[in-house]
Amino acid sequence: MTIRLYDTSARQIRDFSPLTPGCVSIYLCGATVQAAPHIGHIRSGLNFDIMRRWFAYRGYDVTFVRNVTDIDDKIIAKSADQGRPWWSIGYDNERAFNDGYEALGCLPPSYEPRATGHVPEMIEMMRGLIERGHAYVADGSVYFDVRSFPDYLALSNQDIDDLRQPDEGVAGKRDPRDFAMWKATKPGEPDWETPWGRGRPGWHLECSAMAHKYLGSAFDIHGGGLDLVFPHHENEIAQAKAFGDEFARYWVHNAWVTMSGEKMSKSLGNSVLVSEMVKQWRPIVLRYYLGTPHYRSMIEYSEEALREAESAFARIEGFVQRVVEKAGPVEPAAEVPLAFAEAMDDDMGVPQALAIIHTTVRQGNSALAADDKEAAVARLAEVRAMLGVLGLDPLDAHWAGEADRGEDLHGVVDSLVRLVLDQREAARARKDWGTADAIRDQLGQSGLVIEDGPDGPRWTLGAR
Repeated sequence: MTIRLYDTSARQIRDFSPLTPGCVSIYLCGATVQAAPHIGHIRSGLNFDIMRRWFAYRGYDVTFVRNVTDIDDKIIAKSADQGRPWWSIGYDNERAFNDGYEALGCLPPSYEPRATGHVPEMIEMMRGLIERGHAYVADGSVYFDVRSFPDYLALSNQDIDDLRQPDEGVAGKRDPRDFAMWKATKPGEPDWETPWGRGRPGWHLECSAMAHKYLGSAFDIHGGGLDLVFPHHENEIAQAKAFGDEFARYWVHNAWVTMSGEKMSKSLGNSVLVSEMVKQWRPIVLRYYLGTPHYRSMIEYSEEALREAESAFARIEGFVQRVVEKAGPVEPAAEVPLAFAEAMDDDMGVPQALAIIHTTVRQGNSALAADDKEAAVARLAEVRAMLGVLGLDPLDAHWAGEADRGEDLHGVVDSLVRLVLDQREAARARKDWGTADAIRDQLGQSGLVIEDGPDGPRWTLGAR
């Protein structure tokens, strides 16, 4: 058994070899809490939640760190625009992110450090970089000298001379491409004391400092969205390695959720807030929609795609419910099927793993049709084991509240559907097959599948 991951720095899939046998350490760039999360933000958390679950299934002791950027230019700008304290904006949105993660079934991180809580660690790193000649002070700000680090831009495979040169008018910068690790204080902005004057953190320094604090000078996996490769992750690498850390050994990046071919973002006004989506769609369906494409594949958002995800998950959930009705509670199997494990080991191949789940569901449905209770129970045990790895087991305690809410709605719908089915049964009794078929077709167009059995008709959700 060897897990393999696509490493952005190597530009290829590599066998995963942990620093410490039996352990895996993961640092994920988390939320910048300037605004509430859209589904593109939560996708990253979901992808790495599935990765974390798979490592745990494979027997690893997982340390998972996901940071919170609670101070940056955008948060300060929002504070000025709204006349609210910067920390109030950050805290409200941090809670919104955590609500989103929780709603979609993400396990809580081992540690979730905030940038503002780690200023001493940032000062220590800056001091070391200045002493080593990789950073310098200019007008109270501290800049990283990018030309002092020969491997700068190796992750994104760029040439420094091809980079555009921002901030050319900033006094004291040796090179326009040098980036700020610490920004000198400005009127009305939050600030902290340092040996070089008061100021606040730049964006990149926090992650280098916090990864060092919680995971040490070397750790296994650094994750984040593709948009972070440059400049954020390049700058993290430069700071950490120039400081003397080995830093991350594998770089794993998830793709975006797009709308009309563009990355979903607040600035473009094309984002879909998680808080609104969970009012329209069951959270477990949203998890299925966001978590089952391959993490390196773009997801083009559309309601049609969400309806397809809803329909696909309904087929799985319907099988689970039918077996439980027939056989009672069924515990997950101790091991997932081999083909599922092979798919997950191969760079978290969730789409291939999901195909195994659907195949097993079809086998289970065939067993139910043949009244083979033992085979149906065995298939459900396998399905539950596989769904558990993906965080999609509808019988898991996390989804119990959703199941209760769904049960309330199910009862209302069932009463309405039963009235229509009674009309259909009456039509069949008088051999009015045209009316009976028309009723069945209308129910089908509404997303219901009608199955006739010895105990009468049964309805389940199908494609809408």
